[in-house]
Amino acid sequence: MPRSAPPAEPKPGPAPAPEPAGVTDRLPPQALFVLGAISQYVGAALAVLLFAVVPAAGVAWLRVVAAAAVLVAWRRPWQTRWNGARLRVTAAFGIALALMNLAFYLAIDRLPLGTAVAIEFVGPIAVAAIGSRTRRDVLALVLACAGVLALADVHLTGSPGGFALAVAAGAFWAAYIVLGHRVAADPGLRPADGLALAMLIGAVALAPFLVVSAVPALVDPLLLAACLAVGVASSVVPYGLEQVAMRRLARARFALLLALLPATATVVGAIVLAQVPGLVESAGIALIVIAASLRTHAEV
Repeated sequence: MPRSAPPAEPKPGPAPAPEPAGVTDRLPPQALFVLGAISQYVGAALAVLLFAVVPAAGVAWLRVVAAAAVLVAWRRPWQTRWNGARLRVTAAFGIALALMNLAFYLAIDRLPLGTAVAIEFVGPIAVAAIGSRTRRDVLALVLACAGVLALADVHLTGSPGGFALAVAAGAFWAAYIVLGHRVAADPGLRPADGLALAMLIGAVALAPFLVVSAVPALVDPLLLAACLAVGVASSVVPYGLEQVAMRRLARARFALLLALLPATATVVGAIVLAQVPGLVESAGIALIVIAASLRTHAEV
């Protein structure tokens, strides 16, 4: 299915002046994804180590808070001209992003990091399936699905709660891709301005439900610093890079490139958390990497 055009909006006024080209503009989107993936999953692995003293829900909320604080201070989104339609899309983006983080952290509290990422990858696969239109993309999706099934190696009887949470994270991930593309493609927004406001909205929306879980970190400066560092590594760096890359990739191509993420998560989990994959998991990684290499260069 072709990517839908954003709905008509009131005239937002003159588009912001283009910013000088930076390092991210000169790097290919593939490189941005590699850097973002490494940062994201190193942060997630460090978060797992914190779960023994701070509940996963509290770490997840502090991750969003840290990212919101850094991005808002950096981008100053209040300087952007906001209208009703733009705010609604950004708010939906922020809530989906915050819920994705929450579901994912609750999942990795119950499942190995690489397994949880593999299961939640059903979200990007679904987006790619909707946007893909060529035989080559279909083959890539088939291989990706086979790789995810092999890499996951999860039985519902083992951790049904973890499995369900990982699937929920995948659904919110799909919403993140769809809404994130609309925000990133808005010509009236500078890169990361929409992300900054979205993070703030997500942090505020979840605060009444999750702030209690974050109390152990709020009363311990060292724990708080660690949780905030996880937020920067897991959210600010990867999401900022993804927002730049989204402007240069069609939605289906973006989703297929994300096929590399389960492999990255598995490698990071093995190094940081000693969650060493077996032969089946290694085969799944290979299938996903092959699927990513088959992604089409045709626009959808």
